[in-house]
Amino acid sequence: MDLTHNTLDVEQIKLDFPIFSRSILGKPITYLDSAATTQKPKTVIDAVNYFYENFNANVHRGIYKISQEATEAFESARSKIAKFINAESSSEIVFTKNATESINLVTYSWGRKNVFEQDRVVLTELEHHSNLVPWQFLSKENKCELDFIPVNKDGKLSEVHFDNIAKKNTKLLGVTQVSNVLGTINPVKEMVKIAHECDAVSLVDAAQSVPHMPVDVQDIGCDFLVFSGHKTLGPMGVGVLYGKKELLEKMDPFIYGGDMIKSVSKTESKWNDVPWKFEGGTSSVADAIGLGAAIDYLNKIGLDRIRAHEIEVTDYALKELKDVEGVDVYGPKDPNEMGGVISFNLADIHPHDLASILDEEGIAIRAGHHCAMPLMEKLDVSATARVSFYIYNSKSDVDLLIKGLRKAKQVFKL
Repeated sequence: MDLTHNTLDVEQIKLDFPIFSRSILGKPITYLDSAATTQKPKTVIDAVNYFYENFNANVHRGIYKISQEATEAFESARSKIAKFINAESSSEIVFTKNATESINLVTYSWGRKNVFEQDRVVLTELEHHSNLVPWQFLSKENKCELDFIPVNKDGKLSEVHFDNIAKKNTKLLGVTQVSNVLGTINPVKEMVKIAHECDAVSLVDAAQSVPHMPVDVQDIGCDFLVFSGHKTLGPMGVGVLYGKKELLEKMDPFIYGGDMIKSVSKTESKWNDVPWKFEGGTSSVADAIGLGAAIDYLNKIGLDRIRAHEIEVTDYALKELKDVEGVDVYGPKDPNEMGGVISFNLADIHPHDLASILDEEGIAIRAGHHCAMPLMEKLDVSATARVSFYIYNSKSDVDLLIKGLRKAKQVFKL
């Protein structure tokens, strides 16, 4: 992979991803759904395979050689992740199944003990169901109030409503850093500061930001931050919860069993130190190691370069979409203010029908409500088509997309 120039060599990068050697109906894969999951470079696949082939063993529990090697590789991945998001310590990194489980952990282990009747949880209208549904259940269980910062017509949060965060009895602010539907980049640092001024705790959903731009938890100042390995070039089955150590130490475990204890008698148990207190049972060791390899790959390219590349491709796509009659793009239109995600509809073609036609051309897009049904309601649509770009996408992919949209119009005689 030649990375001597600032511009990414997409064709060279694609050679690192085995899936792009496939074809669909005789056509190369044009993958435009990285907001759902990213493809995996061979180095990640090899890291997972190497674990199973060479030192497959439970971590933390064996004195024998391969168990020690597994533990070392597992904890090395944790350290890489801590450095990647600039956590103060690797003990602030908890391995989970995905970002959804990370948020559920916070809801269960922190929320149930700290948020009660007359307290407020402040979310936004941009949230993925993963950062909404758990708080809905907490609201029903503990009788707390849910409040929402609205989205304006440009797909951005209404800053005049940021005062909602600082209202009396706010206990938690939950906000996505980058919308998985509109690509909106939210001012999370400013919002976290407001939350802390009223002694509220903050949680940032960084599933759509950590893989795409530099994210510094100490600079943001958030109390919790979550993301998923499978959206970060890593394997499915592993996620990350970052939490400030003083908060994690006060929280009860989420899952009870082996490895999350220091001692057990017939009547009581003492919990392990953080982060292992929250990692009961056998961890997804291979996937965590794979995520560590993904972090290595991203570091080699550089997050600043990745961000610049996505801005360039997104800018080109926004301009090309303007020339397709009948396309209605939702959300921000400035690529500097959004991630590499564009949601749109094409005339009266249902997004599912559009996705099917594009699939015949080897083009993979997402169609539906994108696990953000309240936002769909705000946009007054039932579904949208969504394209999302990453390091293996180029302007030529956008050209193929535009060609596919024009074909769809011909099929529907529009």
